[in-house]
Order: sequence, then structure tokens, then C-alpha cells
Amino acid sequence: MKPVLFNNTVLRDGHQSMAATRMATASMLEPAPILDEMGFAGLETWGGATIDSCLRYLNENPFDRLRTLKKIAPKTPQLMLLRGQNIVQYASFPDDVVETFVRLTCENGQDILRIFDALNDVRNLQTAIKATKKYGKHARGELCYTISPVHTVANFVKMGVELEKMGCDSIGIKDMSGIIQPQIAYHMVKELKGKIGIPITLHTHDTAGLGAASYLAAIDAGVDCVEVSIVPFANGTSQPDTQRMLALLEGHPRCPKFDTEKLAKLRDYFEGVYKELSKFTSPANERVDSDILIYQVPGGMLSNFRTQLKEQGMSDKFDAVLKEIPIVREALGWIPLVTPTSQIVGTQAMMNVKFGRWKMVCQPAQDIALGKYGLTPGPIDSNVLAQVEKQTGKKRVTDRPADLLEPGMEKYRKQCAEKGLPTSDEIVVLFAMFPQQVEELIKPKATPAKPVAAAAPAAPTAAASTATTARAGGPGKHLFVTVNGTRHDVTVETLEG
Repeated sequence: MKPVLFNNTVLRDGHQSMAATRMATASMLEPAPILDEMGFAGLETWGGATIDSCLRYLNENPFDRLRTLKKIAPKTPQLMLLRGQNIVQYASFPDDVVETFVRLTCENGQDILRIFDALNDVRNLQTAIKATKKYGKHARGELCYTISPVHTVANFVKMGVELEKMGCDSIGIKDMSGIIQPQIAYHMVKELKGKIGIPITLHTHDTAGLGAASYLAAIDAGVDCVEVSIVPFANGTSQPDTQRMLALLEGHPRCPKFDTEKLAKLRDYFEGVYKELSKFTSPANERVDSDILIYQVPGGMLSNFRTQLKEQGMSDKFDAVLKEIPIVREALGWIPLVTPTSQIVGTQAMMNVKFGRWKMVCQPAQDIALGKYGLTPGPIDSNVLAQVEKQTGKKRVTDRPADLLEPGMEKYRKQCAEKGLPTSDEIVVLFAMFPQQVEELIKPKATPAKPVAAAAPAAPTAAASTATTARAGGPGKHLFVTVNGTRHDVTVETLEG
């Protein structure tokens, strides 16, 4: 039997889950070459919230990080997490923007692109998969695992078969909330192995304490690879620790071999980094929390959610908001909770608790209901959909969201030129996603920098004004929703019935 492969996530998901994505490139320079010599099948170094965090909080060009890490760790394939048509943002982008981003990612050293869609709508993956293959890199199609009446093993296997037909080089089971149970992991891997001929990786978090056990079950079922991190950026809301997994597999015919002395030295190094990032860490991220099995909130979101509620003066409503999340999730079609849907559902749950259930509907939740993110796994609640259609004057669409978008690269290039910014593809594609942050990075203001906020970049926050207005269709209220640093003025109305 072949040893199971380990990918290591400490340079991306490890610190995203445990320290709000605040590890700077400078802190990676020493450990990256060591990790490169360890024998990992892959190092996850980029994507997810790291690009946002580089621009928003660390004053870094994220492509510089990618180039640097590839230069100092050239041997081991590097991985990134890509949100399909959303790239590394929340909204859908035109195909030409997605392809340009993928091309630049591949040209600058990324080897394996983990491509997922928050709704598991494969139409939102096709452009990124085609582009990855076009530029000679490995496309790993992700199945976003969640639990609901419409999410069955059979349906996940069907999606895996479809992704293989679309050209994916491997399949990832992406358990962002750490809720996959050992027997389910075993069954899903076995079923997939019987239907597809490409490698399978299981990615989970240990938030509910199931991660390591589910890895063992998947390894027994023949999974090709599992993803691990390194303490203190491991366990809890992150991936299981490498040393821990080696100990659990000792004596197992598929146990891989790693230099445990080097792992211990890496742990010592990362302990120092963890202390430096102490304002972004929390004991709540380190402990096992079985409530996650009920609420299914991703590990990287929990601590940031506490911070957001505190900012809204709702610290005492944390439990009430968590209990509201499954209600919102069902009403929005049993959507999986993964960026950006986890933040959208969390924001709407907070609004339901603060203002009354569905009294106000935030803009991103409206877009989910209207089909702007794609097809939801289950039906939208009829009352909520009627409310949103009345509120917006729009009807739900079923087209692939990107088919409704005009090409965007030249539009964004023109905007960069008008602002006096460089018009290279690299700057333009970053500007398309993070205009304010790119402008601040390239054209720093003379005013003092604002204090770094503790919240992770991946979570929208919401705040309501007391202003009222009259509009066609009846009286409404203004809700100001801040998503990724941009404030949106949303008109809301009371849900009838």
C-alpha cells in the first residue's frame, strides 16, 4: 500500500484559521525552505483570504509573496484556494478577469489551484478549470462538504464525476467547517474511488474534534492525500497537526515518513510567530467545540464573528445569532457555509436577531435569492424570495452568473489609468477585486495609517442606520451594509405574512 500523502497548510489556511490571516511574508522566509525539503506533496501558500489580507492589513503586493515563496521553496508544488468565478472576492467576475487572474497565478509560480464554488454550482468552476489547464497547471476541483437534506454522498459523488469530466486533475473534499464524520468520510472516498480515476484529497478542520479521526477513516478507504498544519497554527479551527497525524498513523501500512526533529524545530519557530500575532489569536480557536455540528460555521469565521458582534454592541447575542444561522441557511436554499456564503448567512442571521426575522435583507442575501451567485442546492423560501423580488423589482435568474456580465479587464484598466495607477494585468486584476486597497498600496496617503482591525478580511459586517425614506412600493428603511470595506446603501421593507 502506498503511504498517504500530506499537504501542509501552515503558510495559508493554518494562519487564516488561527490568526486572522495575519502572517506576513517576512515570517515565512525562514520556515519555507525547510518545509520545501520535508517531503510534503504540496505546500498551501496563497489564495483564500491571504490576498485580501496582504493588501488590506500587511501593505504587501500578494503577487510578491507568491513570487518570493516560489523562489525560496521551488521543489514542492504550491497550492492556492480559488473561489471559482468569485476569484478571491465575494461577487462574480467576468470570464476575462478570471482567466487573467489564473494566468498570472500560474505564470508566477502557483502549481495546484484548488477551485471551489460556494454553492457547488459547477458552472461557476468551468472558466477557472479551463484556464488552469490552458496554462499547464493542476486543477483540483473541490466538493464543498456540508450537511443538509439535499447534500447526500450520492450527490457529492455525482459532482465528483462531473468535475473529472470537466478536466480536473484531482478532486478535493473540502470540509470547511470540520463536520465530516469518520464513517461518512470513509463512505464518500470509497464511492468516489469506484467512480473516478483521479486522486482524491480530504481537507478538513478539527473544530469539532473529528478531523484526525476522519482522516484515519479516509486513509483506510484509500484517500490519496490529507492536509495538515503545524502547531500552534494547527488543530482547533485549523487542520490537524502533522506530528499528531504521524503519531496516529504509527504502525499503519500507509504511514508516511517525516523528519520529526525538523518538525519540532518548525513548531518552535511558529510558536514565536504565534506570540507575535497574539492580538489576532484566541483560546476559542484552539478548543474543540461540538456546537459546530449544529451551526456548521467554518473554523476561520467563528472568532471573527465574535469580534463583529462586539463592534455592533451584540456580544450578548452570540448564541442567538448562531441559532439563527441554520434558519437563514435553509431559507436561502440550504447553501453550504463557505466564503462568501458563510459571511452572508452570518450577516443576515445577525440582522434577523437585531431587527426581527427577515425585517431587513442585506444586499448579498438578496443576490443569493435572486440567483446572482448561481443555483442554490435547495429551493429559496417562497416568502423570502417574494420579499426580495418586491424589494428589488427583479426576478430570480437561472443563467450562469458570469454569462450576464460584460468583459471587464479593459474597463478596469481604464479606471486604473484614470487614477494614475499602473495598467499592467497584475495591477488591473487586483484593482478589479480590491480597488481601494490597491490604490492605497500604490499611492500611500500622507495621513497616518488607520489602526489594524482584528477582524479577518473575509467577513462582511453590517450596521443599520435609523434613517427612513419613502420609495415606490411603500415605506422602507435604509440599511448600510459594509462588505469588504465598501459601504452599500440597501433599501429594506417589512416581510409580509
